[in-house]
Amino acid sequence: MSAIRSIISRSRSHRVVQDATPAAPNHGMDSSCWANMPQELLREVLLRIEASETSWPPRKSVVACAGVCRSWRHITKEIVRVPELSGKLTFPLSLKQPGPRDILLQCFIKRCRTTQTYYLYLSLTSALADDGKFLLAARKSRRATCTDYIISLDADDMSKASSTYVGKLRSNFLGTRFTVLDGLPPHAGAKLVRSRSTRPISLKQVSPRVPAGNYPVAHISYELNMLGSRGPRRMHCVMDGIPASSVEPGGIAPTQTEFGIRKLDASTSFSFLRSKSNLTGDSGPTPGPRKAGLVLKNKSPRWHEHLQCWCLNFHGRVTVASVKNFQLVAAPENGVAGPEHEQIILQFGKVGKDLFTMDYRYPISAFQAFAICLSSFDTKIACE
Repeated sequence: MSAIRSIISRSRSHRVVQDATPAAPNHGMDSSCWANMPQELLREVLLRIEASETSWPPRKSVVACAGVCRSWRHITKEIVRVPELSGKLTFPLSLKQPGPRDILLQCFIKRCRTTQTYYLYLSLTSALADDGKFLLAARKSRRATCTDYIISLDADDMSKASSTYVGKLRSNFLGTRFTVLDGLPPHAGAKLVRSRSTRPISLKQVSPRVPAGNYPVAHISYELNMLGSRGPRRMHCVMDGIPASSVEPGGIAPTQTEFGIRKLDASTSFSFLRSKSNLTGDSGPTPGPRKAGLVLKNKSPRWHEHLQCWCLNFHGRVTVASVKNFQLVAAPENGVAGPEHEQIILQFGKVGKDLFTMDYRYPISAFQAFAICLSSFDTKIACE
């Protein structure tokens, strides 16, 4: 493995030299010896790297291989499987794809009160507090009639004009209803929501890689409780584009296969961020009649007489009682609940003053799960 890393390191240095050579300004690594390796040998090498680097931080070697040259990138994106099958988050695109079917992918959120910023990390160990692998960041922005949470791939750049902009969460005035908006079309037939942020932008103002607009992917609502009961919050999430049948055996949810960019910059490709689904050879959803969306509801807690509080079994992942804690399961479509409707799809809970766990699984993505959890941070006087 050290030899491969050395090859990658030397190849990158070679690329800088080649790109600086006037005789071949447009070829770069594509004309180097590494790009011309026999395909069978290259595939075998990359397969071994993919199989050996099973977790972060060593998994960055897989990402490094995808950045060596075009031929390495094409093979790597074919080898790396979607999170649904591998249970791994490798490229940024993985954050928009459904999580694993068989396990809850364990993550945690750190809150910074002074800057109203939230950071999502992938848990690297079974400990409740570890360094983690950074995934997403969000910043809270209060407006006169609503609250926005801007979500970005960059912990330091959370501007909507940035190429790292992923989407946002927007609340109503009371903080009881939220809409999760994706910066790019999440599936075929996604509808664009018009707002001031989606007006045409001049090429002279910002980079043409600015996200194309706001596409609703989820609607979250908290039930009003005018009696002021001390009971837990009750919430419902309607997932746009995810059919209710996705939680059933053999059910399929839409899987994004690339980070799209605006047509104004179609000549530039983020192909190393793409990933193919190996489920049925189908790279994405096919147009057809729209099916009923998946509805998530919070799992009903039980009242603990001895502790005098509402309790949920988080299997050790939550240690501090909080009104923010919740577990979401799929609501039955016809009122008849099956075993699949008892399976926890998303759970969120407090483990420290500003530390929270977030575990999710198929059919929702890390981006969707993070946005849903952000809605729990808002104060909801009318709901508790």
